[in-house]
Amino acid sequence: MTTSTYAVTGHWIGGETVAGSAGTLPVVNPATGEVVAETPAGTADDVDSAVAAARAAFPAWAATTPQHRADVLRSLGAGLAARTEEIAQAITAEMGSPIGMSRTAQVGFPAAVVESVAGLADDFAWTEEVGNSLIVREPIGVVGAITPWNFPLQQIVSKLAPALLAGNTMVFKPSENAPLTARILAEVAAEAGVPAGVFNVVYGTGATVGEAISAHPDIDMISFTGSTRAGQRISSVAAATVKRVALELGGKGANIILDDADLPAAVERGLMMAFSNGGQVCGAWPRMLVPASRQDEVVALAVEAAKQYTVGDPNDEATRIGPMASEAHRQKVVGYIERGSTDGARLVFGGPDRPEGLTNGAYVQPTIFADVDPSSAIASGGDLRAGADDHPVRRRGGGRGHRQRHPVRPDQRCLRRAGACPRRGAAAARGPGRRERRALEPARAVRRLQAVRQRPRIRPLRPGGVPGDQVHPALTEPDNPHPRDAPAPRPAGPPAPGSRAILGQAEHRRRARLLQ
Repeated sequence: MTTSTYAVTGHWIGGETVAGSAGTLPVVNPATGEVVAETPAGTADDVDSAVAAARAAFPAWAATTPQHRADVLRSLGAGLAARTEEIAQAITAEMGSPIGMSRTAQVGFPAAVVESVAGLADDFAWTEEVGNSLIVREPIGVVGAITPWNFPLQQIVSKLAPALLAGNTMVFKPSENAPLTARILAEVAAEAGVPAGVFNVVYGTGATVGEAISAHPDIDMISFTGSTRAGQRISSVAAATVKRVALELGGKGANIILDDADLPAAVERGLMMAFSNGGQVCGAWPRMLVPASRQDEVVALAVEAAKQYTVGDPNDEATRIGPMASEAHRQKVVGYIERGSTDGARLVFGGPDRPEGLTNGAYVQPTIFADVDPSSAIASGGDLRAGADDHPVRRRGGGRGHRQRHPVRPDQRCLRRAGACPRRGAAAARGPGRRERRALEPARAVRRLQAVRQRPRIRPLRPGGVPGDQVHPALTEPDNPHPRDAPAPRPAGPPAPGSRAILGQAEHRRRARLLQ
């Protein structure tokens, strides 16, 4: 197996490489145990610099039109597609994804997501009439993003693309276990026309960099994907500055097979969804719930199908399961397998031993248990980073399933795609397709100009109203607690951030007379 090395010489802040000052962190290839790169060990000062760059870049970026931002995103997606092989090799080296999956799912899917998000620009309701009022949806500001190691590019693209489309800027911390893709993404973004400071990358650990991002007073929102424990800490730290927090945490998804199912097809599909990416997927199907009367048939089918999942060198095109993402994670997974046997589950395939012929590397056999107690650790424990999610659990039907722990606030439940909720917009943090994902920050409230002094940009609610963006001097009052955030005047189009024009029709006509 040939091991490539990668150069990451510094953080990406304000459109340029900034050297770290607190040592480095090794990036280890889980298939070989060799160090393939080193990244800076970021500090709170590095986060301060990145946030300052993002804050400075926000007004100009937010003042651009959605169509311009969509064009930049399309260029970014094309840039990712053009560097597919380079990115795929980096992902395979940093977290062990089989090279075929790295090309298709790890790189191909994120490139498609960028194109899909860009397509929302024309149809999204940037402004919306509600009765006699006009709701203006605005970017929230600076978004802090923290991602896990299982899909290094897809996770950040799903946060970055909608955030940029909405006019936000970002400070991003990749996982210290899989940080190589972040640098390539930053280079592609710059080449695509993303201005300096709009996208910033700070490497480091969660305890230092993640904590600083969560607590920073000039970051307006945190978007995090990862373990439940880390999500709890982020929520706690972010509460001190009352910032928005969007969390995608762990789960223990159940694959329910009913009596009349096509069992061979159902089992084959179930194993694919359980073993894909080594089981290191938050949306995996690690539990198969089947009718008790058909359990023996399902177990036999599952064991036979599992034999087709070749474990080995992730650079080999024939490999279907590579190593776990790190040696520490391998040990965690093995611990869950051993715990399953201790708790009384019947091991029918695989086990805690290394796969035959693989004495080095973070390799684990694909493993299947039957007769699993629903309250046992392998049936109910685990999250995005937990070993129990990495191996399917087969148990007798009739037990109560465990719901995935993806917190969704009541006002987010109608979000089937970015901006789909008819009641409110949302802040850009993740890509479309998950109900808790949000695309645009709503105006703080639907309120009349007379009640709250604002800086309106008068826009007609009906044809024949006040044209363009004329503002009478008598009507202008600052309503921005951060004057540095206010963008420069811009041509007619979607209202700029910091400008809220929410007027009743009668008030609109009265104001219009003042302009004549």
